Amino acid sequence: MWQGHHPHLSGIPSLLVPCNTALVASALTDERVRRDVDVLAHAGLDVATFLAEVHDSLRRAVPSCAGCVATIDPASLLMTGTFKFGDLADRHEHDREWGLVEYGQPEPSSFSELAVAGIPAAGVHQMTGGELQRSPRLHEFVHPNLGYTDELRLLARSDGRVWGGLALFRDHPARPFSAEDVRFASSLSSLFASGLRTGLLSRLAAAPAPTYLSGPAVIIVDSEDRVSQVSAGAQARLDELRSDRDAPTPTAVLGSLIGAARRYAAGQTNVLAHSRVRLGSGQWVVLHASPLSGPAGSTGNVVITIEEARPPEIVPLVVAAFGLTRRERDVVQLVLQGLETRQIAVTLHLSGYTVQDHLKSVFDKANVCSRRELVTRVFFDQYVPRFGGELGPSGWFISD
Repeated sequence: MWQGHHPHLSGIPSLLVPCNTALVASALTDERVRRDVDVLAHAGLDVATFLAEVHDSLRRAVPSCAGCVATIDPASLLMTGTFKFGDLADRHEHDREWGLVEYGQPEPSSFSELAVAGIPAAGVHQMTGGELQRSPRLHEFVHPNLGYTDELRLLARSDGRVWGGLALFRDHPARPFSAEDVRFASSLSSLFASGLRTGLLSRLAAAPAPTYLSGPAVIIVDSEDRVSQVSAGAQARLDELRSDRDAPTPTAVLGSLIGAARRYAAGQTNVLAHSRVRLGSGQWVVLHASPLSGPAGSTGNVVITIEEARPPEIVPLVVAAFGLTRRERDVVQLVLQGLETRQIAVTLHLSGYTVQDHLKSVFDKANVCSRRELVTRVFFDQYVPRFGGELGPSGWFISD
């Protein structure tokens, strides 16, 4: 239930607020929280630690009874993992349904729709004018199953890319999130993105060495959204995809893929579901979801594949995570092609000194000291150790 104080709720009658809560508007509290998030965003924390710390700090300025964060592939806007806090921390029974609703029945406050609209934060009560039936997600799913009466959503957005989304919940109908809450959350959008990008790039000291896939793992989902068949090794890959170690499977991620595939089958989108995920081992994989058809047409089944990611799929994501400028990205692209400073200068119509300045900035942002280290960091040691290995008929390395 409610914890802490709310600096924005000075107009709410005192009988709705616990006696130990001070109804004092406090810009100082907001600034302290913003400063805390700034420090956390640049502390080099892994994603799980960063999000837990941010959620605890944010509740001092915007109290909530629960929170959920979805990490997002900035290219496809599909969810790649979930982290839950507060009352939701140990609840997993509705994860898959949430993914299906979020991506199969998008509405203006869905993460993907907010991203397309360029809106950094939104309160569902505010967006609907208090008519919560206008939000099927909240009215038909969240409230009946979880008991929450309002939701505030914040995108982790930087340089036009969305790296994740935070949903905060309240369970008192007389205390929806205010316009001030939404404005304050909006001010954290780029800091939130910086922390997620840093977490994506962080190394997990205790992580096991990557075990390369011997081939795609395949999951078949039936028309009732149940996993009906899995290929050899598929369950192990599903286990690695779990953000929450207590969850039986990464059901929210599966639900998002299934929901997106169903929208494709219904002709509501022309883009097949596709996202890139980094496993706890540091290895990158690509997830695809597509509706299946038979001789009589659509079967209602969906096939999901998980396969090892290759450099063309990962390099743009990793380079974007460094937070480089457009010109710095151009320089990195040419470095990865093996061009020397003089060649880069000629190609980009820059002086050699300017190229060196860009490289210095890139090295600082990527936390490396040389071009060789940069190349290794971009490839996350997933591919470099395999260079020189035996190639298969596809032109890709043969798995051990």
